[in-house]
Amino acid sequence: MSSTPNLSSITKLEKKNLIELLANGKRIDGRELTDYRSFVIEKNVIEKANGSAQIKLGKTKVMVGVKVEVGEPFLDTPDEGVLMVSAELVPLASPTFEPGPPDENSIELARVVDRGLRESKALDLKKLCIKEGEKVFVVFVDIYVLDYDGNLIDASALAALTALLTAKIKAYEVKNGELTYKDELTSLPVQNYPIPVTFVKINDTLIVDPSIEEERIMDARLTLTIDKDGKLCAIQKGGLKELTLNEIEKAVNIAIEKSSENRNKILEALKWEEQKR
Repeated sequence: MSSTPNLSSITKLEKKNLIELLANGKRIDGRELTDYRSFVIEKNVIEKANGSAQIKLGKTKVMVGVKVEVGEPFLDTPDEGVLMVSAELVPLASPTFEPGPPDENSIELARVVDRGLRESKALDLKKLCIKEGEKVFVVFVDIYVLDYDGNLIDASALAALTALLTAKIKAYEVKNGELTYKDELTSLPVQNYPIPVTFVKINDTLIVDPSIEEERIMDARLTLTIDKDGKLCAIQKGGLKELTLNEIEKAVNIAIEKSSENRNKILEALKWEEQKR
């Protein structure tokens, strides 16, 4: 599977310049090797969704909408609600994105975000069961890439978690398997806050939050998703070249630190929004 969306080529001179900078511990945009670009969080950007958020990570912009409907459980989890994640690479986001059905890149993006949410048990799916084996709440998380400038995975996952945290549905009660709605609203049962941290390896250098220029010349990509307790809950390797055990151990330590910083930014932004009300 491809590791990133199909990218336009980079000139030999640009590549040489980027590699020389990295060899000296520098990046083309002035960041340190483990620095994230600044990101801006907006919530409730889609009026008709149960929850929504938009993240601007540098020039990368991703919007996520959450919709909750009543449906059937999976056969192997009859007492749990259903989480569905999809991703769309909108053609206006990049000249390399094409209209049509989801390609391998959008499928991979959705799966990595889904895996982080699912493996960390971000949603308490058992609380979304209405009648075991028959009726549950289905939570759709739809990702739309609006502007691509690198690191879609982290931007998408940050927006997805924020959208889930802001989602509201009608309060309800279940008696004898029957669903009754109330007048007030309630939040989704979010119980964990997984945050991915994506690295790319260029020659022997690992860098965090790659820009589009850095993704164009990367040898390998690694995404580590860390839960709220600082535990690794999901991992995704991309690119053609290998990573050493020492590089992975180094990346895990960096990911624990960076995920905590980004998680706090999201939770602080939501807290600040609540205080404005």
